[in-house]
Amino acid sequence: MAETKEFQTESKELLNLMINSIYTNKEIFLRELISNASDAIDKYKYLSLTKSDKYPSGDYEIRIDINKEERIITISDNGIGMSKADLVNNLGTIARSGSKDFVKKFKEAKDSQDLNIIGQFGVGFYSAFMVAKKVEVETRSLDVKNGYKFESDGKDTYTISEIDKENHGTSIKIYLKDDTDEENYSSYLENYMIEDLVKRYSDYIRYPIKMLEISKKPKLDSEGKEIEGEEEEVKEDKTLNSMIPLWKKNKKDVTDEELNTFYRSKFNDYEDPFTSLFITVDGVVSYNALIYIPKHAPYNLYSDTYEKGLDLYSKGIFIKEKCKELVPDYLKFIKGVVDSDDFSLNISREMLQNSPVLRRINDNIEKKVVDKLKEIKENDFDKYLEFFRVFGDHIKFGIYSTYGMKKEMLQDLLVFNSLNNEKPISLKQYKENLKENQKYIYYASGKTLESIKMLPQIEKYKSEGIDVLLLDKNIDEFALEMMRDYDKTEFKNISQEASNELSEDEKKNLDILVAENKRILDNIQEALKGKVDSVTFSTKLVDSPVCITTKDGLSLNMENVLDEESKLQGGYSDETTPKATKVLEINPNHELFKAIQTLQDDDAEIQKYGSILYDEAMMLEGYDIKDKKEFVTKLNELMIKALKK
Repeated sequence: MAETKEFQTESKELLNLMINSIYTNKEIFLRELISNASDAIDKYKYLSLTKSDKYPSGDYEIRIDINKEERIITISDNGIGMSKADLVNNLGTIARSGSKDFVKKFKEAKDSQDLNIIGQFGVGFYSAFMVAKKVEVETRSLDVKNGYKFESDGKDTYTISEIDKENHGTSIKIYLKDDTDEENYSSYLENYMIEDLVKRYSDYIRYPIKMLEISKKPKLDSEGKEIEGEEEEVKEDKTLNSMIPLWKKNKKDVTDEELNTFYRSKFNDYEDPFTSLFITVDGVVSYNALIYIPKHAPYNLYSDTYEKGLDLYSKGIFIKEKCKELVPDYLKFIKGVVDSDDFSLNISREMLQNSPVLRRINDNIEKKVVDKLKEIKENDFDKYLEFFRVFGDHIKFGIYSTYGMKKEMLQDLLVFNSLNNEKPISLKQYKENLKENQKYIYYASGKTLESIKMLPQIEKYKSEGIDVLLLDKNIDEFALEMMRDYDKTEFKNISQEASNELSEDEKKNLDILVAENKRILDNIQEALKGKVDSVTFSTKLVDSPVCITTKDGLSLNMENVLDEESKLQGGYSDETTPKATKVLEINPNHELFKAIQTLQDDDAEIQKYGSILYDEAMMLEGYDIKDKKEFVTKLNELMIKALKK
């Protein structure tokens, strides 16, 4: 007896999207169903090798049958099959872990007219509804006695009924939609179309994809001679795919189009990859790998649901999807497959986690990927910048998260915007263009490039033609702190107090200036108690009256980043958040300071100016004034007093 069930609300919405032609490339339905069939055989084959008493091995295949009269395409496999519970969980609920993201991203894509983004989500079985008015699934798992049939027109409900099915596996019947002016669904009933789609999207599938081919040949008489004018139909199975996994082929025998097609099909992307690399290693550890770097970040890369890892095979047999032990965290965006003979098929999750073989493969793949990126950077810098705009923060994280241990490996992949260059430059380029007697690689940090360029401290470097790296990402300064230097040249934040860079004469003159204006500086520091740690005169400022610098250690920008992170994580406490040691630096040559000097012994008035100078300095650093009312009140008082004179 058939049991009718309703699709979940989100599943209905997704089905509606599929049925109403959200995907411009409808032909991928065949790729998706073949991929599912291959996965089902993978799982069965694995069980047959590890539990042969329960799962007997056999000749595995995927079949495609065409019924032109009834407009039906059938895709069958002799894989693991499904139980009733599997049907409900896998077919009754679409994209369970990602349905909300799917709907959200689809709506965003629809608004931007970028509909092909849907391919990134890989909705698998439900792609059938792009071409089908009805779908029937007949399946049986060896774990249960009976088979089951799933039927749906892709609207509100589906039915599941018990059927007699002798063999394990799954058969999917697609009842094609009627042709329209826009879509010729009948084309999928032609053998040549099916062959072309299999060759294009599924040639690498390791199991034979067979289809019955009917041809006409001359009829022969009893003596084996052709009878003139008479023909007979000949039916024979034709294998449509080569069955050689792409990663097992010789690199020179694989075209870029094959690599890109495999990537889009295997990893459900709507765009070709940024680059790919074949890896073949024979030695203490032997393996083949095909690694891809995507052109864009996966839609959920920064969410808790994202799973890093490469698909792991042993002797061509699938072992584990997204094996995270094969990928370092900072390269979690890479995709690919690894096939090694050095694993047993029944290796446990715990053994994988502690496997020295996996660690060696991980290290080797990491080095190969980094070397590939260095090669691209060297030979096509503009292309490399495309990669770095998307994944550059991950490279920096690789340095920061390992406390600088990967510095030597990764430092030459770093590029930064800089004061004197229109395009980002590498650290090597910066080092090659150091000014005579320049001791440091200078950098400035902030929220945006525009705000960094407006920093008062940058005036001196601009006037002297000294380049400054502009760090506008949260991770930037933390990564450089872990590196400390590049090729023995230390990094220096231009907002750090610079007394150690002064000559003896400069220090002597500064000490005299401070001594002569001690009362003014003491009053300003009294007004800013709790806000700055000291007040002094600047040797950096040219046009600006004031700036904020910090002592060695935490910078103002780093303090702000840690403060924001603490708030986001819900553990915010202003008392426990690390603080920078702040110094208010005043330009002694600016007219504003000269005006303050005329106040003589008016301590209260000097303190008001000091408070305003601090707020101005913070604004120039790109931060909001905390007490705007107090700032405006003091500013108005001073303006009124000046106008009355």
